[in-house]
Amino acid sequence: MKLLLTTLLVIFNLTVFAQSNAFAGDYNRNFSKEGDHLIEYKLNLRQDGTFVFHSYSKIKNGFPPEVNKYGKGKWTAKDNVITFSSNKQEDFDEKYTLDFNNSRARFVTKNPRDKSDRIIKTKLTFIRSEIPWMQRLDVFKT
Repeated sequence: MKLLLTTLLVIFNLTVFAQSNAFAGDYNRNFSKEGDHLIEYKLNLRQDGTFVFHSYSKIKNGFPPEVNKYGKGKWTAKDNVITFSSNKQEDFDEKYTLDFNNSRARFVTKNPRDKSDRIIKTKLTFIRSEIPWMQRLDVFKT
């Protein structure tokens, strides 16, 4: 009985760990107009449950012309929704100023049961955020 219980516990833990592997990785999104504007978003979800976000914009005739914004904190996944959080004491300083508290993103990927030829890129779609320009933003897994 102990062996059976131990085996089930190990299988359960491996399953939970395998699910977080699907979410972890680098996500990117670029918007550009030749010679005029460039906006880049980079999100790194790490295996240890932490994340780093970088937003870069270079807009011709903008003020200021180049802007870098950073954010970091922790992430958790439940079903296909990733919840972000930032600790005021640990995750904020002069460089990391974006507040990801109350931000959520949906993990979108092709269902393994879908045998069609259609291509669905793996992505995160921000469904909720107190950062206004993050609403409905898609970042694609690389």
